[in-house]
Amino acid sequence: MQKKDTFTKRLAVMGTALACFPILMTLLTSLASPFLAGHFLMDYLMPAELGLFALGGALLLLWAAFRARSRRGLIGGAVGFAVALLVGSQAVAEVTGLASGETEVGGWQWILVLVMFAFYIVALIVIDISGILLARDLFRSAPPPAMG
Repeated sequence: MQKKDTFTKRLAVMGTALACFPILMTLLTSLASPFLAGHFLMDYLMPAELGLFALGGALLLLWAAFRARSRRGLIGGAVGFAVALLVGSQAVAEVTGLASGETEVGGWQWILVLVMFAFYIVALIVIDISGILLARDLFRSAPPPAMG
């Protein structure tokens, strides 16, 4: 049975807000930089730096999805991919020597780390969109019974 109670709705809203925080902060600080610094700046590592917010929000969303019995696979899969890609990109950077500076930035190692990080950001966006859809589903009122 689907649970659309207030607690599940709050989990979905708080989870979505926390999961969206890293992407939104990256966009907001990038859009504000021309006004504050005089030129465009973007910290493309901010989604990883604020990754604990995203993870906390994703776990709340996963909890809400299991309570609501909706979008469990999509949210769970995206959370799994996000964690694996973030940890994997850091592991590749460490193993190849990029993290320590032993290997110069560039080459296939750098491209691999950037591609994994880009897919991590895509997974975060999928989590964000899934959270918005889950919250929308939870707040949507049930259709009226058919007359006839």
